[in-house]
Amino acid sequence: MSFRLNENFNNSIPFLKGYKHLKIPIVDNAGNPAWPEMFPIDKIHELETTVGPRHFSAQMMLEYVDQERIRLDPGAIHFYENDFDYRFARIGENTISGVSFYWDPSSGRQKSDGSVCVLIYRDDKQKLAFVHDILYMSVDDEDIHPLATQCETVIDFMSKHKLTKIGIEINGIGNALPEILRQVAYKKQMPINILQISNHAKKETRILNAIEPLMATGRLYMHQKIQQTMLLAEMLAWSPIGSVEHDDGLDALAGALTMTPCPIHPLNEYKQSIKANTDFKI
Repeated sequence: MSFRLNENFNNSIPFLKGYKHLKIPIVDNAGNPAWPEMFPIDKIHELETTVGPRHFSAQMMLEYVDQERIRLDPGAIHFYENDFDYRFARIGENTISGVSFYWDPSSGRQKSDGSVCVLIYRDDKQKLAFVHDILYMSVDDEDIHPLATQCETVIDFMSKHKLTKIGIEINGIGNALPEILRQVAYKKQMPINILQISNHAKKETRILNAIEPLMATGRLYMHQKIQQTMLLAEMLAWSPIGSVEHDDGLDALAGALTMTPCPIHPLNEYKQSIKANTDFKI
């Protein structure tokens, strides 16, 4: 089968030649909103605070941001020393509305990727995230059941923090973990709910999109004990272009931040006074 091009067709003419490029940022150079009826200035400021300056510049101001220049600065993190108060569902003065616990697994052997669990609490009213604890796991190279050993450690960690729900990345080695974890939880007579998560996006993209907006807007908090782990060193060395030797803690943190949190309610919320009815005749 043969085709003949139209004689009037000129393939040297650029597509859309003569069209004009219309570019309207959400705020003009004078600080005035482009659509005040739809996006008043207070809503624009709230939006910028929520998504962070990088997303706001790229999506709302239509200004390209070179991702290769972006870094995760631990200096933007707020550190705290308060424990989580289960009675009132609070960390310090912040009311906690949800909790996420995420496991990014590996074999845990010396030459493998890190096997890391991250626990975060959420204050949805203030849009804050509290990285409350992190668990880096390793097993002896001679351990013939490295996954079962890690599951024992994870269940003990969950019991310590009164957690019953966990998200597990099931890509690769994680595919075998849910059943092993259920068996360990059953032996310890501990109720457990496992959310199996399959990640397909590039790791650097997941880390950048989950962590950077919170850090850039001052909404990421960490317990002081996190400073004794590898997580801050991972942040300092991390780059969105990859080629970083250690970023497993960051990957687990990104998973916990993007995981749907389990709602938390104060324990005293369910305590109600009961008054017996004594107005009766025998």
